[in-house]
Amino acid sequence: MHKNNNPTSSPWEILGDMGFLETLIRITCVGVILSELAAAAVVFPYPIALPNCPKMCGYMEIPYPFGLTEDCSLDRNFFVNCTNSSEPFIPTHIIVKNISLHGQIDTLMYVARDCYEQGVKDVNSSIYSLLSSPLNFTVSSTQNKFVVVGCDTVAYLVGYQQNERYATGCASVCESTGFLVSGSCTGVGCCEVDIPKGLKNVTLESRSFQNHTKVENFNPCGYAFISKQDTFDFSIDSLRTLRDQQMMPMVLDWALGNETCNDVENKSNYICGGNSLCQNSEDGPGYRCKCKDGYDGNPYLSHGCQDIDECQDPSNCNHLGQECINEPGKFTCFCIKGYHLDQSAGVCVTNQSSLQFKLLVSVGISFIVMLVCSSWLYLMVKQRKLIKLRQRFFEQNGGLILQQKLSKPENSTATAKIFTTEELKKATNNYDETLIIGRGGFGIVYKGLFPDNRIVAIKKSKTVDESQIEQFINEVVVLSQINHRNVVKLLGCCLETQVPLLVYEFIPNGTLFEYIHHKNRASIVSWEIRLRIAAETAEALSYLHFAASPPIIHRDVKSSNILLDSTHTAKVSDFGASRLVPLDQTQLATMVQGTLGYLDPEYMQTSQLTEKSDVYSFGVVLVELLTGEKALSFDKPEKERSLAICFLSFLKDNRLFEILEKHIAKEGKAEQLKEVANLAKRCLQLKGEDRPTMKEVATELEGLRKKEMHLWVNVDSNSEETEFLLSETSDSYKYNASNKSAIVYDSVRDHVIFDLDDGR
Repeated sequence: MHKNNNPTSSPWEILGDMGFLETLIRITCVGVILSELAAAAVVFPYPIALPNCPKMCGYMEIPYPFGLTEDCSLDRNFFVNCTNSSEPFIPTHIIVKNISLHGQIDTLMYVARDCYEQGVKDVNSSIYSLLSSPLNFTVSSTQNKFVVVGCDTVAYLVGYQQNERYATGCASVCESTGFLVSGSCTGVGCCEVDIPKGLKNVTLESRSFQNHTKVENFNPCGYAFISKQDTFDFSIDSLRTLRDQQMMPMVLDWALGNETCNDVENKSNYICGGNSLCQNSEDGPGYRCKCKDGYDGNPYLSHGCQDIDECQDPSNCNHLGQECINEPGKFTCFCIKGYHLDQSAGVCVTNQSSLQFKLLVSVGISFIVMLVCSSWLYLMVKQRKLIKLRQRFFEQNGGLILQQKLSKPENSTATAKIFTTEELKKATNNYDETLIIGRGGFGIVYKGLFPDNRIVAIKKSKTVDESQIEQFINEVVVLSQINHRNVVKLLGCCLETQVPLLVYEFIPNGTLFEYIHHKNRASIVSWEIRLRIAAETAEALSYLHFAASPPIIHRDVKSSNILLDSTHTAKVSDFGASRLVPLDQTQLATMVQGTLGYLDPEYMQTSQLTEKSDVYSFGVVLVELLTGEKALSFDKPEKERSLAICFLSFLKDNRLFEILEKHIAKEGKAEQLKEVANLAKRCLQLKGEDRPTMKEVATELEGLRKKEMHLWVNVDSNSEETEFLLSETSDSYKYNASNKSAIVYDSVRDHVIFDLDDGR
């Protein structure tokens, strides 16, 4: 109904037109009537019991499906015996303190106590049981806690959950009251346990560890009870006052029947009334009824829930110029005369306030536009700074030099790509830690996925030597040109970050180190496969030493830098290490860098890096393949820590087969194993000039393989051709006249790094 108050007439003028006494009487009478109606609405706003059935037991309401007679209740399980109105109870003598239509009953539960007086136990009070209806009532898991109080007490809670026996317990101890903390139930003086869903027919039992002999003076009893949450607050006094507490408040959940809503909605025993919904019980079998939104009352009665008059709520439609209209299940606000609805704001306004509101809206929109523009300008400036920073990093990391080298005719076959930082961020999901596939002393390796579904490995180094940028760029150009089946391919790099990123092809099956030393994988790699891996690795290193231009010395050959694909094909990599490009100098003293256990002793002493340093490291890998032992084991006696020294000692004493891995000694032919062992011995010579070249090692290993595979073929028939192909090297690769070994610059200066075999 529209309200039309005269804005020019005040309340005092209206009272002046009426007799003051008459007005006062009318106001008083109306006030009394409204108060009585409001009181009646508060007490009994909707029916709660069946017609002609009592609904009060003392001061407590008994809503249907419960009833004070069997005819007024759903069935005997919901009959409330009100003989004693102060303690009504339902079947199995569950005392009722309050019944909620939301599916809960407030009740009381006995306190199980275990008391000792001068060593004599009160045996009649340590166990209490609560037997509930088998279909309808369970101990509420959301409203209760199982609580144990005492300084020498252990208590048990036993019940049934879905017809299966359930048991739990809790222990509470303390030596003196000095350790007790009020409000704390963590096991000192008090402990508590959550109640599981659907628990019924519970039994409580309280016991003592030592008959309370040590704490009898201040705590002769232990207590166990189920308590409604927020009704029990532990304190030191609880140790004494609980002795006089016979029962504690507890909450039971109730539901109808043992069927779900889908099963019962079309049956005659379904009792949810109009404007109500059916809800399955969360604590066990059965269902409950609930009023729809906008309705209230008892959903279990046949007439169901009644519409709520939301207009009685002063918080609804309380804006200026609004009036409320109640509708079934909802309400609507409308504008009274003299006001109209402002569609943009959804409020009732006068003409004047509408203009003011529109002005405010305009100011607000202008402010938002300014804010958006400012944010856009800030982002543009920030983006420009980021672009400039990336360009500075690109130039600082040698990007211009790399572009110039890639554009030269002699590098026309180079396949190195310069990636952007956005490409690599997207490929690694912004360098997600879950995509890390390797960590080393020099950086971290991520697994990346490009839009064309190519999987790559992205190496993010920790530091970079700015004085060696040109050397680094040369390395990228040379490595990108290497296309060997046993060398991990360098796909490109990103120079827009503070430290350059390298992108390699992804090898999925891990490292040779994992296959040799992992107990579950070692037996998979047979001697035949191991010999092939050794031959392939030697061939790759020989290619780097003699066929690459300029030659490349790996400097960190180890089993964790040899990757294996799905067919156990070896792929030499340098994840976790720095690869060098030798220059055209004859000698340079450098700082030593490499992995302990694999490091060339001559290189450690002289700091002169030659390709014979790779030969020594490969010899250690060859011994790993033979013995299955790690290159360096700190958990062994000092004499046996270095695999190379230990192996040479066994070989010297003619005890080769004692150090070989058991299944390798059984699989391999004795003569072949001896030849491989002798080759490893030659690789491990202290002086580089006494070691074979990687070309000789590769040739010998391949010859052993062919001799084993094709005994009828003359292995040396193509030796001259092989020798010729492997002997072609770059003019920029210089040899030392005495040992024919390349002496090179080390691109890492001012650092001494010993890598303890950190994998990729």
